[in-house]
Amino acid sequence: MTPRPDRKAAQRTAEVVAVTDTPVLAPKLTAIEIAALSVAVVVVIAAAKLAQSFLVPVIAGILLSYALRPLVSKLEGWRVPRLAAAGLVMAVLVALVSAMGYVIRDDVSAAVAELPGAARKLRVAIIQSARESPGAMTHVKEAAAELDRAAAEASGKSAPAPGTPPDSVAAQAQSFVEQQSSKAMTVFTEIVFAMLLAFFVLAAGDTFRRKVAKIAGESLSRRRVTVEVLNEIDSQIQRYLLTLLFANILIALATWGALALLGLPNAGMWGAITGVLHVVPYAGAAVAMFGIGIAMFLHSGSLGLTAVAVLVVATIATLIGIGYTTWLQGRASRMNAVAVFIAVLFFGWLWGGWGLLLGLPILAVVKSISDRVDALHPLSELLAG
Repeated sequence: MTPRPDRKAAQRTAEVVAVTDTPVLAPKLTAIEIAALSVAVVVVIAAAKLAQSFLVPVIAGILLSYALRPLVSKLEGWRVPRLAAAGLVMAVLVALVSAMGYVIRDDVSAAVAELPGAARKLRVAIIQSARESPGAMTHVKEAAAELDRAAAEASGKSAPAPGTPPDSVAAQAQSFVEQQSSKAMTVFTEIVFAMLLAFFVLAAGDTFRRKVAKIAGESLSRRRVTVEVLNEIDSQIQRYLLTLLFANILIALATWGALALLGLPNAGMWGAITGVLHVVPYAGAAVAMFGIGIAMFLHSGSLGLTAVAVLVVATIATLIGIGYTTWLQGRASRMNAVAVFIAVLFFGWLWGGWGLLLGLPILAVVKSISDRVDALHPLSELLAG
């Protein structure tokens, strides 16, 4: 006679297995621990803000070295010395960037030379539009002028004559140009330092990785996890760059086609410039829209057609540069789009244009580390797609 199975015993076994397989939650943090953690986060953010001039080129150089490592390794596999391979890759990168600038230099110079004419046309168009149909902005300006005169009379000062500008437009323009020139020089210096650091890291080969693995600890498991994290960072950054390259090419082609349909001369050049500027999220789109708006206004002399061109570029930037690119980068790095978007905004606030560019690679590095560190598993789950 076959014994009947004990249903209660089987049920108890299933409960034990279920309890065993259920992950044990980490103990809750006390109020003091939460406060200390919050203070530490604020201190780290403040330190990153203050040390921007140092951290930005260092992080950019390290990320660039990770991106170029496969090329250097390939040349080394062809029996090219490591130092020569690193120098050759960096030289090719500089040559490509210089060649791109050389190709579009004439068109850029012509566009800059047309800025005064564009300003005059824009001023005449705005004056004519205001005379034909005064809008709300005109009334607001008149009210502000009346308030300024009333404040001046109340303080005993002579009121400015109606229509008198408070400051010289030429002086303001000169000050703006000087500020932007200083910022451009700072950015150029940071790029040079980042490329030098990338060259030294590439020339060092696996020395840096071995040192990091040795610092991680003496146990073989800790070193194995460290190597896995470094390899994951390699793949994450390479996927990010491939995604960025694909999205920017798509933006350049879409902008080229749209501007060609609108009849803008040199539509291909403006499409290429837009694609390059979109390397910097959000801010690059704003600069591209400004330049295309000036070019379209110079060509057509119509504020309506200029507004259409700017709106088309803004739509392309929103749909591809923000929506599709954010989703694609989130899939490539296996992170959810909300976390990617918030991280880009946060690093943009922290470091400006550099933060917009470096925010996602930094987040990908954090995700790779948190995937393999038990204490950071909640952060990994928060970022996971």
